[in-house]
Amino acid sequence: MVIKQDIPALLVGIMSTMVSIGLARFSYTPLLPELIRQDWFSAHQAVYLGASNLLGYFIGAIAAHQISERVRLRVLMNICFVAVLLSFIGCALPLSFEWFFTWRLIAGIAGAILMVVGPASVIALIPVERRASVGTLMFTGIGIGALLAATVIPLLVQASLMITWMVLAIMTLIAAWVNDVNLVKLQDFRPIGLTRKHVTAPDSQPRSDSSTRSDASKPVTHFSLVVLFVLIAYGFDALGFIPHTIFWADFLAREQGLGTSVASFQWALFGAGAMCGPFIARYGAQNFGWSNTLSTAFLAKAIAIMLPVLFIQYSSLDLIKYSISSFIVGAMVPGIVSLTSGRIAELVGPLQHKKYWGWATAIFALAQAVSGYAMSGLYGYFESYHWLFFIASGLMSMGLVLSLLSAYVSAKREIKVSVSKY
Repeated sequence: MVIKQDIPALLVGIMSTMVSIGLARFSYTPLLPELIRQDWFSAHQAVYLGASNLLGYFIGAIAAHQISERVRLRVLMNICFVAVLLSFIGCALPLSFEWFFTWRLIAGIAGAILMVVGPASVIALIPVERRASVGTLMFTGIGIGALLAATVIPLLVQASLMITWMVLAIMTLIAAWVNDVNLVKLQDFRPIGLTRKHVTAPDSQPRSDSSTRSDASKPVTHFSLVVLFVLIAYGFDALGFIPHTIFWADFLAREQGLGTSVASFQWALFGAGAMCGPFIARYGAQNFGWSNTLSTAFLAKAIAIMLPVLFIQYSSLDLIKYSISSFIVGAMVPGIVSLTSGRIAELVGPLQHKKYWGWATAIFALAQAVSGYAMSGLYGYFESYHWLFFIASGLMSMGLVLSLLSAYVSAKREIKVSVSKY
């Protein structure tokens, strides 16, 4: 349950996730077909510009922890907000491919740092008993950013792409101001690295099964394998969600011939799903457990990714299947993030969570960067997005297998422990 005292911390988390992912990355998706249509870039160039942001995200994710230990939280977050703001202003000037690539790269670096330090600061600065509730809600910022982009961009591009980029910069400026005001209210600008002295209780994350509490953080071989499967599964999630998060609007608008308005509506559904995803994840974890819900999320996302390229002969079903795909994939983007975080916390306990979550973020960033460039290349080879959805669905299925393997090994270990007691 969130109370009034949690609002400043919650707003810090929402603003950081909204700008880092919702605007810095997801605003490019509805802009992609217009950049091509208005001859700012060729289709091949525009696709690679989307991938440049993923490369920046990887760089930022790797560097975030070290930087956050050396720079005051308020200073670091303001620098990142300004960097994203300047990237939008820079993209308003169609100077060259290299110019755009650089600014999209900077947006990715700053966005990744915000994504790491924002949520981590929220978790560190609120009471232990309410960390789980607030930690879930703050990921709604991803959906808010995507929804804003989906509703505002279609209106603005009719006037000018330059104006569109500038409005995104203004949105970032407002978010930066809201973030800073609420960060001041927290009156704590320590580096966000969580140590033992910051953790006051072992229950900072909810758990579905008392048998998997933080005692399991001891170096047990089977348990290590459980964690490894979860981390690699999270990497496969990053590999698989590229088509929807970069190519979705262009696939619908140009390749399917549906136009910008339909593509924008579908992206709005994606954003609506992203707003609902953390709540769905939280409900599932509370009622069915972190592990079961995580596996279900992988299954749902794998099916939803492939759905747009199924039953292509039935045109009457197209809008329905596109809508279902948009909402479910949108919901599972932040949903799997929060479920993976919760599952890791359940397995390793709060003292080890930051370390393992850092590894998970780095794996995710690397995987999505590799996938972004690989799928950009495949698009150039196939000259179609069609096969990318099948590939992405297959990658998500691998994540499902690893999630199930993690649950199997964990259950096997629990049975072994139970038998040994008797």
